[in-house]
Amino acid sequence: MKVTRFPSNPGPAAWDAILPARDGFGALSAHETADWLVIGAGFAGLAAAHRLSQLCAGDKITVLDALRVGDGPAGRNTGFMIDLPHDLASSDYGGNVDADRATIARNRAAISFASDMVREWDLPDEALRKSGKINGAASIKGMHHNTDYAAHLDALGEPSEMLDAQQMQDVTGSHYYQGGLFTPGTVVLQPALFVRSVAQRLRSNRVNIYEKSAVRSLDRINGIWHARTDKGVVTAPKVILAVNGHAQSFGQFTRRLVHVYTYGSMTKAMDGDTIKRLGGQPNWGLTPADPLGSTVRRISGTGGDRLIVRNRFTYEPSMSVSEAKLRGIWRKHDESFAARFPQLTGVEMEHRWGGHLCLSLNNVPAFGEVEEGLFSACCQNGLGTVQGTLGGMMAAELATGHTSDMLRDMLALDPPKRLPPDPFATLGARARLMWGEKKAGADL
Repeated sequence: MKVTRFPSNPGPAAWDAILPARDGFGALSAHETADWLVIGAGFAGLAAAHRLSQLCAGDKITVLDALRVGDGPAGRNTGFMIDLPHDLASSDYGGNVDADRATIARNRAAISFASDMVREWDLPDEALRKSGKINGAASIKGMHHNTDYAAHLDALGEPSEMLDAQQMQDVTGSHYYQGGLFTPGTVVLQPALFVRSVAQRLRSNRVNIYEKSAVRSLDRINGIWHARTDKGVVTAPKVILAVNGHAQSFGQFTRRLVHVYTYGSMTKAMDGDTIKRLGGQPNWGLTPADPLGSTVRRISGTGGDRLIVRNRFTYEPSMSVSEAKLRGIWRKHDESFAARFPQLTGVEMEHRWGGHLCLSLNNVPAFGEVEEGLFSACCQNGLGTVQGTLGGMMAAELATGHTSDMLRDMLALDPPKRLPPDPFATLGARARLMWGEKKAGADL
């Protein structure tokens, strides 16, 4: 089966661009035989490879990535590994209490798995920090969202803390927010640093990682899978597909995946005078009270002291975005930044980018054995850091015959729902996103 369509991620992967240069992993350039092939070196693929290395001591594992490790969607998110329910299609992130308890358990298992890698390999502190996050509310409606979500968390037995406008200013330096809801369990990442560091430590004499090695075809011949790249071939009896929405390009989950892009802008490193004008704390993360509002982060560390704004979602079934659309998005980022930080007039954005994410209509992953010896850890519903890690872990356990209550729960989830036919799917998705962003109001 030929793989002819590849996602296009606009702009540089800013998180990677602000890190020091690193040695490359090299491209596949020969015929390689492995016990396991993992396609994709993001959160899902690296989690799968690490779990396989734990469960199958001595087995040879090959990981292929189409881009440089850290340049793909795994290095383009805003770096939140969230433990609590975070349904982007809801009004306030919450859902059914019993289902949300199961979601929390799965998310925390993924966070624990990632945290164990950081401890085991002594990765840099800024790669992963358990610092919590704030749901920032810039409107009365946003405050109501936070109140409703806090009540839902209370029903779940989960702690949260309401912040007033002054407390929000003390954290962010911004007068923009009327209040916030702090939850302590979120881990924040420097996503490219995390992915690069994990890949470097995972690589060994039995785990090979190749970048710039897009799989052009994937076929099963006489019980063995053959993955062909531009310059090489990997053969393996079992394959884990860890490519999120790109799974559709491999002939899987046809008309069941929703392709959405979201976008970020990052300032230049701020000097001392700018930092003084900003005020607030040096490291914090804020998601919007309305799911389609603006996410904002401040980072201080490798690459300098910077602010990041993430907003706008667009439906892109072709897995690419036009330049005209990008120009409008960058204008919105500048407006959102100026509204929140008027004291920083003249501070410019250095990096602007977009990233491909994948949703299903019923908010479930594309998970399981999809063909004999081919396992999917895809469709992370906008939460690639935590659900990708979980999917990779569970796919490795499924493929090796490992059993657990969590794996049984994953297998019991419904498959992604089929999309309505076009043009209804495209018109409906775009209308829903536009209406959702309009309703977000000041939170956008």
